[in-house]
Amino acid sequence: MKLFRQTLLIAAAASVVATSAVAQTTNDDEKYSPSVYTPAMGDDHRHHHNKAHKHAMRDFAETQREGFQQVGNPQFIFTSPNNRFSLALGGYVNLRTSYDFGGAVDNIDFVPYDIPMSKSYASDQRVMMDASTSRLYLKAVVNSDLLGRVVVYSDMDFRGGEEFSYLPRLRSAYVQFKGLTIGRDVSTFCDLEAAPTTIDFQGPNAYNFTFNEMIRYEYHARSGFSFGIAAERPVVNATYGDNFSAIMQRVPDGIAYLQYKFGRERVSHLRISGVIRDMYLHNNLTGENTTQLGWGVQFSGHLGITRWVDLYMNGTYGQGITPYIQDLTGSPYDFTYNPENPTQLQTPLMWGWQAAAQVNIMPNRFWVAAGYSEVGLDKSDGYISEKQYKKGSYLFANAFYKLTPNLTFALEYLHGTRRDASDILNSANRLSIMAQYNF
Repeated sequence: MKLFRQTLLIAAAASVVATSAVAQTTNDDEKYSPSVYTPAMGDDHRHHHNKAHKHAMRDFAETQREGFQQVGNPQFIFTSPNNRFSLALGGYVNLRTSYDFGGAVDNIDFVPYDIPMSKSYASDQRVMMDASTSRLYLKAVVNSDLLGRVVVYSDMDFRGGEEFSYLPRLRSAYVQFKGLTIGRDVSTFCDLEAAPTTIDFQGPNAYNFTFNEMIRYEYHARSGFSFGIAAERPVVNATYGDNFSAIMQRVPDGIAYLQYKFGRERVSHLRISGVIRDMYLHNNLTGENTTQLGWGVQFSGHLGITRWVDLYMNGTYGQGITPYIQDLTGSPYDFTYNPENPTQLQTPLMWGWQAAAQVNIMPNRFWVAAGYSEVGLDKSDGYISEKQYKKGSYLFANAFYKLTPNLTFALEYLHGTRRDASDILNSANRLSIMAQYNF
């Protein structure tokens, strides 16, 4: 709640400043023309105000990030007359109403891993209304003589507790300058522009949208190539048995990517990513600490075939990388004891892929999309139990319509399956509608 109160105080302060400020809406750029405010200093400074307004708009437009669950540019900006500092507060209100039928997922999001494997009257249908994904964000741009353009960003939603508790949750909080990102942000392993927009907050089960604390460096060349390298906080979930114990981790996850943008206005891209993990645990039999190696590779991309058609895809393969595959996040499969010899460990192979197509009937206003995603867990030494997860699938079809630039309506159908080690298969369906207003 402290974060929420601080955000409200900032908004109140901004409102007070606005009452004594000069405002201007600039239409030089039809794609982005927010109201920009500067402290009132008399008519002699109006020329400087206009210049500061344009520079502030450019600062926010050029630092805007596209992709999965990314917010749009703010509708109003507060800037200093010399454009040394600009501040914006924005967000959106989102309401999703959904109905599960033919099997209900035991999760507020559509997660195939959480599909109940036994059918009963209690898990056949479910209706939900959820506004917890509504968002607030604060963004500042500082033009520093020493560091150049500095971006400070923080956002929150209301997913901080149990389902429908509406406790504030910090999603990201970072500072960026000279290619460095320091703080909490979407994992470097995630390709933000490789997944389609969905009503479902989880998205395709083979995707890897997750937040983490990090130190990251990125470089973007004019040729279209870019690369990034990062050290991120390790999160390990495993099945230890009686012979092994969990301990605190000692080595951050190492992640790197190489990307190339091409095509019309360079809207298309292909990307290869990799992650290396050194996962620590304690051997109760020897009394010593030991490690297990985790590794993963990913190929991903977005192809803007024409103005009317977009394709999205990603494929991931590796061992001990549950935090980097959506359906397996939080599951105890980074490593497990060997069911044939509990004194030994095994690091399961895991994989996932997703592909989707979007048809832009009215570009940037009305589009339809459909896609399929699948995740699998392969254990060469066998599964610990017949109830253990083996494979999950995720099928979606949706339509989005922007009634105004700020008001969006959407409709979506989801079908998912879960298969266990015993080859028992169960499924679930969800029909959702959404209304979202950006501010």
